[in-house]
Amino acid sequence: MLLTRASDLCSPYPLLPYSKNPSSSPTKTLTRSMRTALKLLRTISTFPHSHHYHHRRRLLLRTLSLLHPPTPVTLSFSTTTPRRLSPFPALSTLPASSSTFVEQLAGEAEEPDDLDLSTNGDKERFDFDVCFGSVDARRFDVPSLEVKELEELPEQWRRSKLAWLCKELPVHKPATLIRILNAQRKWVRQEDMTYVAVHCMRIRENETGFRVYKWMVQQHWFRFDFALATKLADYMGKERKYSKCRELFDDVLNQGLVPSESTFHILTVAYLSSPAQGCLEEACSIFNRMIQLGGYRPRLSLHNSLFRALVSKPGGASKHYLKQAEFIFHNLVTSGLEVHKDIYGGLIWLHSYQDVADKERIASLRAEMQLAGIEETKEVLVSILRACSKEGDVEEAERTWIKLLSSGNSIPSQAFVHKMEVYARIGDPMRSLEIFREMQKQLASTSVVAFHKIIEVLCKAREIERAESLMEEFINSGLKPLMPSFIDLMDLYLNLDLHEKLELTFYQCLEKCRPNRTVYNLYLHSLVRVANLDKAEEMFDQMYRNVSIGVNARSCNTMLRGYISCEEYAKAEKIYELMCQKKYDIEPPLMEKIDYVLSLSKKVVKKPISLKFSKEQREILLGLLLGGLEIESDEGRRNHAICFYFREDCGTHYALRRHIHDQYHEWLAPFSKLTDDNDEIPCQFTTISHSYFGFYADQFWPKGQYVIPKLIHRWLSPRVLAYWYMYGGHRTSSGDILLNLKGSREGVDKIVKTLKTKSLDCRVKRKGRVFWIGFLGSNSTWFWKLIEPFVLDDLKDRLRAGHILDGMMENQNISFDCGSDSDEKTSFSNDDLS
Repeated sequence: MLLTRASDLCSPYPLLPYSKNPSSSPTKTLTRSMRTALKLLRTISTFPHSHHYHHRRRLLLRTLSLLHPPTPVTLSFSTTTPRRLSPFPALSTLPASSSTFVEQLAGEAEEPDDLDLSTNGDKERFDFDVCFGSVDARRFDVPSLEVKELEELPEQWRRSKLAWLCKELPVHKPATLIRILNAQRKWVRQEDMTYVAVHCMRIRENETGFRVYKWMVQQHWFRFDFALATKLADYMGKERKYSKCRELFDDVLNQGLVPSESTFHILTVAYLSSPAQGCLEEACSIFNRMIQLGGYRPRLSLHNSLFRALVSKPGGASKHYLKQAEFIFHNLVTSGLEVHKDIYGGLIWLHSYQDVADKERIASLRAEMQLAGIEETKEVLVSILRACSKEGDVEEAERTWIKLLSSGNSIPSQAFVHKMEVYARIGDPMRSLEIFREMQKQLASTSVVAFHKIIEVLCKAREIERAESLMEEFINSGLKPLMPSFIDLMDLYLNLDLHEKLELTFYQCLEKCRPNRTVYNLYLHSLVRVANLDKAEEMFDQMYRNVSIGVNARSCNTMLRGYISCEEYAKAEKIYELMCQKKYDIEPPLMEKIDYVLSLSKKVVKKPISLKFSKEQREILLGLLLGGLEIESDEGRRNHAICFYFREDCGTHYALRRHIHDQYHEWLAPFSKLTDDNDEIPCQFTTISHSYFGFYADQFWPKGQYVIPKLIHRWLSPRVLAYWYMYGGHRTSSGDILLNLKGSREGVDKIVKTLKTKSLDCRVKRKGRVFWIGFLGSNSTWFWKLIEPFVLDDLKDRLRAGHILDGMMENQNISFDCGSDSDEKTSFSNDDLS
């Protein structure tokens, strides 16, 4: 931003500062100001982390304000009338084209950047042509925004104060800015603050302009200004600040107006530019509303950018976006826009990843490609092979294979894997093995996926010797992960009652891989089947104590079956009590038997009761909510669902998510529950929508916005703090502990005071909309001693206070020794805007 202002200094027509001395030369004054500004700029660039940085930056901004004083402009009403929301948006009248005042004030309006969402070379992703993109010279119709000329104001004092505000506000922190604005309440009007906001946008201080606008909204004299909100939203979106842009976008909708085409476009691009969770879904929503609500025709570049984002994820994650991709394709065709070859290829790629491939749709897309004169690329042919593998279509697979061979390109390993699966579907595992050996000859290396697939095929065909030979070859190759193939082998041994081989494979798996619940369950099932209950009890206890493995309904049902078959009724009752406590379902064949067992001790089978949280579940949920957990509510706020999200690249979240999944398994939605075939915990899962969560939704998420509850001081138990730390906290490289928190200053102040009553001193740092509560030095040790009993065993070494491990945690770059948006110990200024 400073470089932008430096370039402004070199403008051929700079605005000259006013001088009180009429004999002074404007050229000399300008030269001195430019020389001062450039000197400050060089100092800031050379020493960006100097303690004089902020002071010199303020001097530079004031110098720039002298070089660019508020520009005189004319007051008139916009000739562009904003459109009201219409029940038939496609028939609504589009805004008329007109030049904008802000374009004169802030320079030509920038065109939105077309995204270049490049993908890596992973064959599980769709590979784009390097020329995939487009150029659309059509400009947006933007409503004009005009403000009064300072010289036309009759009051000299008003002109002076407005000029002073334009100079001072950009150089102050948010808290000080709000205090300055609050002090002007007695005299400012909407026209005055509109002028200040426009001036801030002119000098590219868009963040300051946004804060001025948000302050205006809270004043009693405020009247909604469509042109101002549109221009400010566009600038926020161009800086990729999608949350602020969305806030202004929603303000327009709440007034019953249709946002401008530029706002729709820029907000969609801003969402696409962010890797944050849920931004792609929001981009799709805005794009759809742009067409259905606004009646606009999006640019070709926006169609292509959104489509590329949909298929840039691995196939398993992208397959859910098929309907959205088809909508984009349909809109391209109906709008008469060019359909790039990668749009066809991407659609076929998405269809090939569906559980049931739509062969007719794939055939129609291929026919359209042929009519358009587009050749089928290697990626398209591999996608067709993948679709053939879903149903065992050998004839189409062989035709596609011939095309791959004749293309002259090297055949990817994924194509061999799909061809192996085609023959496995029709019950010809030996042909699949031949294809695997052929792949080894043609390619320099064998992929992990190919080993997984051929071992799975041979295990299902019960080809023991060949499967064992390939497994040994797989282990010797040094490739990983080995776990899926170990599970296939153990499942084969269990089905064939080869329990000794299963046991040897189990211990070999523990040596080579991280412990896995599926592997333990297979071994537990084998021990129960041979009636080795002592060893089974040992394994079950080991699973129960290790939170990273844990037990589930399958483990408990296996042990219950073993105890009942061996007439160990007392132990069967204990397992039954555990299943009732954990709310696990008992398998139907065991229900009659457990009824008989309980009748011997004159007990009755416990009937299912209404679900309720235990004390432990309540405290865990409170800690997760403080760490950023979200709750979604229906329109009437009668039913609510808890959305658990864990970062895939975070080691702490990897260990925590299995534990949380087990804790709330009875509340999870059907699609979030595990199956016997898949024991991998997803990074995101949700509960059923239920009224029981209403209390937590009202406390933490009233009106869909996160707040800190007023009664939070009553709930900060050691377990709550421990789960807050594990879910939303970090440990710095120096061993200090940081807790992440959103909400108001008053809520954070209440938490800090409560911690102080527990003899926990902390410091608070605000960074954007997030507060960081820091336990530094010896305070981190006291905090750790308080929560250590409730931290998961697998995470204690990772999270222990004062225990330094290189590269253990993410670098949060939070310093409590320098100024920022806010840095207080126990209290905050009420004048600041949260």
